[in-house]
Amino acid sequence: MSWNVKYLPEALEDLRRLDGSQKILIRKAIQKICKNPLPENEGGYGKLLGNKNSTNLSGFLKIKLRGAGLRIVYQLIRHNDNMLIVVIGAREDDEVYEVAQKRIAKHDL
Repeated sequence: MSWNVKYLPEALEDLRRLDGSQKILIRKAIQKICKNPLPENEGGYGKLLGNKNSTNLSGFLKIKLRGAGLRIVYQLIRHNDNMLIVVIGAREDDEVYEVAQKRIAKHDL
């Protein structure tokens, strides 16, 4: 069973800004993740986020695309099997996590 993948509008813009090869990597990763987006401690692919360097992302998960230096931050909405993509980006000095926190506040997630 695959989870439904939803995107914040800003996350779709993140995807549009990537170059062609990065888009392919991200789309393949999301296809894989949506089959089991649960946290690693529940047998899934996601890694739980928490409080780090003045960002509070408790309840959100991430996937790393190590070779590409990209991160996907997402939220699970379990009651309707939705996976909400919050941000897609490079991990430059934790910037992706700071952007995620701003979007979470903006959209009241």
